[in-house]
Amino acid sequence: MDLGLEGKSVIVTAASKGLGKASAMEFAREGAYVLISSRNKEQLETAVAEIKENTGNQQIDYAVCDMKNANDIQKLVEKAVSWNGTVDVLVNNAGGPPAGSFLDMTDEEWYHAFELNLLSFVRTIRAVAPYMQRQKRGAIVNLASSSIKQSIDGLVLSNTMRPGIVGLSKTLARELGEDNIVINTVGPGVIKTDRISELTKNSGEQSISLANESEIPMGRYGEPEEFAKAIVFLASGANTYITGQTLVVEGGNVRAL
Repeated sequence: MDLGLEGKSVIVTAASKGLGKASAMEFAREGAYVLISSRNKEQLETAVAEIKENTGNQQIDYAVCDMKNANDIQKLVEKAVSWNGTVDVLVNNAGGPPAGSFLDMTDEEWYHAFELNLLSFVRTIRAVAPYMQRQKRGAIVNLASSSIKQSIDGLVLSNTMRPGIVGLSKTLARELGEDNIVINTVGPGVIKTDRISELTKNSGEQSISLANESEIPMGRYGEPEEFAKAIVFLASGANTYITGQTLVVEGGNVRAL
């Protein structure tokens, strides 16, 4: 199947490692121009070199961007436009908020989670939408968590902010549909990333309900590449009519409908 991504302009945020980098890698394999971002310049440089080496695609670049900073987000989009003339695909990603129960969380931590895990998505979409509207096409994929379907004990901030992304995506699917812009939300289950390693390590100190491999119907944790393939499909030319939807990539572990 031709995914129609060759030469397309793609932004993947928070992509120096983990699911963001895995997604950027898959877009690069499809021949896209991929601009990745994170706060750490050294990690970005390493990620760009790794993506180029593994895919043979040399059209990979980066921009340092703090997803809590509106000016950084604007500069990120401006760099993509100056490089490729437009933005065809936006993959919204951001690091997860800290673990903890409701009574543990301060106002500062709530504000931080709101800015990082919800407001940043609003800002990136607001920055790219005019370019997509002008060309009458575009794809946006918002990365969330399996908590959009089933809450996770010990992750109250994620359980609260991630469903907001679903509401945003559903609303914008209707508002932007006439411009042929598709927008969907994808939540990872237990995928082998640094984030999961961190939560697993802390699960003994806090009541975090992450599944063991033996509890997952497929008997294993997911690989970042498996998650990334779902992202790429939804953002590709192969998807012309799926929009406003929520997909959880989790090996059958989530029991909610």
